[in-house]
Amino acid sequence: MRIALSHRHTAALLFIAASAIGNSANAHTSAESHIHNSFLSGLAHPLFGLDHLAAMVAVGLWSALAARSAGRDLLWGPVGFAAMLLVGAVLGLQGVALPAVEPMIAASLLVTGLLVVSRLRVPGLVAALGVGVFAVFHGVAHGYELAGSDSAWLTLAGMLTATVLLHSAGLAAGWALRHCHVWPARAAGASVAMLGGALLAQMA
Repeated sequence: MRIALSHRHTAALLFIAASAIGNSANAHTSAESHIHNSFLSGLAHPLFGLDHLAAMVAVGLWSALAARSAGRDLLWGPVGFAAMLLVGAVLGLQGVALPAVEPMIAASLLVTGLLVVSRLRVPGLVAALGVGVFAVFHGVAHGYELAGSDSAWLTLAGMLTATVLLHSAGLAAGWALRHCHVWPARAAGASVAMLGGALLAQMA
């Protein structure tokens, strides 16, 4: 039974990672990804903006893989990311433009991917603040796109809902992989890190 579970989750994780790498050139460049006018479009944006999707799933994966036990340890990273994503989105809605937003988003993939590979265990507050720094830039990118929209807050609510769902998916997959062979999680983390590295190389 453990082997079947491992194969199922491995296939899902590798599918996500492969999709992200295969579409990395399209992250934040297609016109469709910048159209936000409803809760549903906000919900869809992180799901089809593969840089955001990979980062959010990776935060959940790392949190589950590195947690000492079920409970609060699992939530520091996802809660920190979601909270600071909201802060960044509000800044973006106000027209605040931070420097190096796209490089920082790409760097977040590189860092979170390596965290998944290493299963680095840090104090909860450090985890929340660490991923939260990157989440601010994800949020600014979202909010800046929404500035001036009549339905900005409704769309932002959809984005936050998608963020929670993606964190939850990462947590569930990471928890299932905790006691399996280490290579599926490491392969997924390495794929996310390579996506981040590829995006950074494109910007160089």
